[in-house]
Amino acid sequence: MGYRWSQRVPCSVGAAALTALLLVPSAQAQTAQAPVAGWADDPPALTSLVAFARTESDLRVAVDRYLADKAALERRYEVQYSPVRVARLRQFHEGWQRRLNELDFDALNREGKIDWVLLRDRITHDLALLTLHERRWREIAPLLPFADSIRLLQETRLGRQRAEGRATGARLDAIAREVGSLTSTLVADGRAAGGIVRRPDITPTIAWRAAVHVDTLRRVLADWNAFYDGYDPLVSWWSREPFRRADSALTAYAGAIREHLVGVRPGQPPPIVGDPVLAEGLRADLAVEMIPYTAEELIAIGRKELEWVETEFRRVSERMGFGADWKAALEYTKGLAPSPGEKPWAIFDIAAYSEDFIARLGNVTLPPLAREVWRLAMQTPATQLVNPFFTGGEVTRVSYPTDAMRHEDKIMSMRGNTPHFNFATVHHELIPGHHMQAFLTDRFNAHRGPLSVRPSGPFYRLGPFWREGWSLYWELLLWDADFARNDPDRIGMLFWRLHRAARIIFSLEYQLGNWTPEQAIDFLVDRVGHERANAEAEVRRSALDSPLYQAAYMIGGLQLRALYRELVESGSTSARDFHDGILMGGHMPIEMVRVRLTGQDIGRDFRSSWRFYGAPGERH
Repeated sequence: MGYRWSQRVPCSVGAAALTALLLVPSAQAQTAQAPVAGWADDPPALTSLVAFARTESDLRVAVDRYLADKAALERRYEVQYSPVRVARLRQFHEGWQRRLNELDFDALNREGKIDWVLLRDRITHDLALLTLHERRWREIAPLLPFADSIRLLQETRLGRQRAEGRATGARLDAIAREVGSLTSTLVADGRAAGGIVRRPDITPTIAWRAAVHVDTLRRVLADWNAFYDGYDPLVSWWSREPFRRADSALTAYAGAIREHLVGVRPGQPPPIVGDPVLAEGLRADLAVEMIPYTAEELIAIGRKELEWVETEFRRVSERMGFGADWKAALEYTKGLAPSPGEKPWAIFDIAAYSEDFIARLGNVTLPPLAREVWRLAMQTPATQLVNPFFTGGEVTRVSYPTDAMRHEDKIMSMRGNTPHFNFATVHHELIPGHHMQAFLTDRFNAHRGPLSVRPSGPFYRLGPFWREGWSLYWELLLWDADFARNDPDRIGMLFWRLHRAARIIFSLEYQLGNWTPEQAIDFLVDRVGHERANAEAEVRRSALDSPLYQAAYMIGGLQLRALYRELVESGSTSARDFHDGILMGGHMPIEMVRVRLTGQDIGRDFRSSWRFYGAPGERH
């Protein structure tokens, strides 16, 4: 049976149609989804997949529709910061918000109620982002007085209105002249100032954002030109030459902004430019991620975890013959790096050991196909400037020096990527970490992944507490299971645990505006034992990333560990069902994972309240 979606309401979904998507809930549908035997086989037992599907969320189609319609509007109204785009998206979000509030919440099955809360929070977050975009545009607008002229060319075309050749040529000529004049003035000011120009209300962050938007406008203009060039003879005749000048002028202006307002120098890494959200921004982000702690409380947790790791470091160091000087044991471990060309084979050995160890534990289902399909690749020197260690997934990429790198950078890369340091990150990135995590969430409750995407700087990140917390949680669990092969492995595991605790501290202190990037780098070098180049890359990554991403590793892991103790150690469920249930439930804030697995009542007014850290009897 199909449904005709209303075309008269601005939100692109009718209330009757949304209600019609809902199935009449059965008793079975009101319980949480549970793994069914045979789902991980290759090929799987199809009866198990059918049984799982019968408990799926009855709001799933609505979630998919929201995300698909939103993406379609963002493609149609493509010009960032455009008031037309902002107005249309606000109309869309408010329409969906209204329809969601009209829906009979009690008629939803349990998985549908979970999705209702997730969709409510996502729409609230999307509306807040539009306000953020408007503020950010006001900040960069003084540097981009020509932006509306480019925007209107493209929006007129996408509005199915034909360009007039002579008027369009004149507009392009004016754009080229104006941008060229802005560039000349900025370059002259830069020479007079000895390089960096200081302007009121234009911070390096605002200037960097403006340069990125100039790049975007250049691509928009090129797309507009491709529609007419060589096809419409009159527009081409008037526009070809001024378009080329405008395109060149935009390239030069973006470069001038980066050089004279940001401080980028040719052949050198760019300065670390971030955009701290301060206390108010962190409160909003913590609310949408369902973390009922203040930033200051999270920093205190980070410091407590840091102290615990340092105590464990001293114990291992004494056993290795270095006494209480754990940094000496760390230096020794850094020197155990393999020769160039040998790194991949060390990773393969660790991966095989990890998978076999976890299979023997028997506390999570390992799909055979997930173990079969992952591949390894090497990170480029440019990528290592931002991520000097690992990235995970079906294709996992590892950092190690290449022959084109400077000698000191080669040494630091090797010291920061000894296989004993990798010992904790291979399973974090592969199995049962990010690769297996993505493998299952692509197959079960996949609609919840896109619902959790959060824009952050140049990236789009899945909500980090579930994503990164899952992999970090396994580091905690495997430490307790005596996973390490030897003491250098233990040093590597502790190094990363210390690093994740430190991430809470330096990233939130930075976002609060309390620390500069230089203070954060010094903290990582002095307190954690990072190589300076690797510490700079970490802080650069944090400055570009979403405000909570770095803190989410350890905090998310601690959430899952607390939930494990609540459900598994109490005897309420088995470890295998617990872990399988987390993965098959899909991507969501971990407090919502708790709601789902415990059977906790959930209402339309549900808000975060779970204080997961520091319960009586808390142990590491």
